[in-house]
Amino acid sequence: MAAVLLPGLRLAAEQPNVVLILADDLGYGDLGCYGATKVQTPNIDAIAAAGRRFTDAHSASAVCTPSRYGLLTGQYPFRGNGGEGIWGPCGHFQSLLIDTNKLTIGKLFNDAGYATAAIGKWHLGFGTGKTDWNKPLRPGPLELGFDYYFGVPKVNSGYPYVYVENDRVVGFDENDPITFTKPYSKTTTYPAEAGKKTVNAVGGAQKAHALYDDEKTGTLLTEKAVDWIENNKEQPFFLYFATTNIHHPFTPNPRFKGTSQAGLYGDFIHELDWMVGELMKTLEANDLSENTLVIVTSDNGGMFNRGGQDAFHAGHRINGDLLGFKFGVWEGGQRVPFIAKWPGKIQPNSVSKQLISGVDMLATFAALTQQDVDEEQLADSVNVLPALLDKPTAPLRESLVLVPRKPSHVSLRQGKWMYIPARAAGGFNGKPGQHGAGGPAAVSFVGSPNSDIENGKIKKNSPPGQLYDLDADPNQTMNRYREYPEIVAQMQKRLDQYRSTQQAPRKRREN
Repeated sequence: MAAVLLPGLRLAAEQPNVVLILADDLGYGDLGCYGATKVQTPNIDAIAAAGRRFTDAHSASAVCTPSRYGLLTGQYPFRGNGGEGIWGPCGHFQSLLIDTNKLTIGKLFNDAGYATAAIGKWHLGFGTGKTDWNKPLRPGPLELGFDYYFGVPKVNSGYPYVYVENDRVVGFDENDPITFTKPYSKTTTYPAEAGKKTVNAVGGAQKAHALYDDEKTGTLLTEKAVDWIENNKEQPFFLYFATTNIHHPFTPNPRFKGTSQAGLYGDFIHELDWMVGELMKTLEANDLSENTLVIVTSDNGGMFNRGGQDAFHAGHRINGDLLGFKFGVWEGGQRVPFIAKWPGKIQPNSVSKQLISGVDMLATFAALTQQDVDEEQLADSVNVLPALLDKPTAPLRESLVLVPRKPSHVSLRQGKWMYIPARAAGGFNGKPGQHGAGGPAAVSFVGSPNSDIENGKIKKNSPPGQLYDLDADPNQTMNRYREYPEIVAQMQKRLDQYRSTQQAPRKRREN
């Protein structure tokens, strides 16, 4: 792919720094600049005011692990794992899910001479075969183009509850190795209102476990990111800052508790906003703001778990008026906030309706750094840099594959149409009051109208699939499947074409 520069953009001389902030489970309605009133996000809102806010941006998946896979590789997650796809959160012993021969955004920046770091939640596995937590965790982030890694190796709701720096567990003691047998080591615990945290099933490593504290994790990750920026400010750098906020359990630092009007869920957002603010202060203090592209987005939509439900009862809608929640393919599960700021390059206080995805970051950063990338390595990524820096009138993306928890619900967006080849959303279907609340029951509970749903269930006479006109009906209230059979047939054919090439991405075809 040849990089195409816009008028006045002198990238070669500038080599802009890039800070990519990926929040966890941050919904479309969770920020002030996207309409939230029960939480206050002044630091993130300031980025939107100084830059561009996207209203049709999507995560690579409605689930955490496959979403991160798509973001880092530019490849739809249904192609991963040798064509079997990556569908759910990775497990405790998952080997590295990304082929080390695959181009990643870390390698891309490394190739351009950048210092690179991944700080925060990883959740993409380590090593080959079954992960051995007592040995160097390689291959891992360091083999994917990151010079430095520090963070939570899996997810803040799942063991092992330790931090990892580069390729080792922090505080590791070879005389007290990690075991997966009783007695299990003590970890910090919190009341039910904080939301689900899997009971620890890891023994040994007493020192490493003692260092891990949920309520201090946000502060610690921020400190690590600030220090890394200051230590690498003399060269162009790329920071991938993947926060554990606002994934359950909702464990904000005590100073943020009670500061929002949306319970611990909102308080955790407040901590996230502070974290973003600390990074922005660091850029400003080191005279880096003018030449740094900052992006804030999320790995998927908000989840209607205990925290999300408590926030709803307090008057906060985590995904705004969008239909559905995390794990499902409805818009609430994968349409996410996306904000970009670059002084002098991105128009302040601007809004874009361009259709973009997390998988597009690879091609976009290739254009930003003026690198030619092989078509096979670009995979499904589309260069959307013009949507950040200019106002293209034509769509940069004609279509987009949307990937939820269930393979049966892989869906297609094409222009204004969204096609789902099955009923419901392909995510969680628990009833409100349960951790896994979602689907029709949760949709009815929050009062989101949909023509296929009645009293929390799919109507018996509803169509076998779904078709929505998102220009006229962004909240997916009316299924047009039976009204436009020719559109359904055409989009099903297109979706079949994508799935027929599931194992390997295309040589350049229309995307």
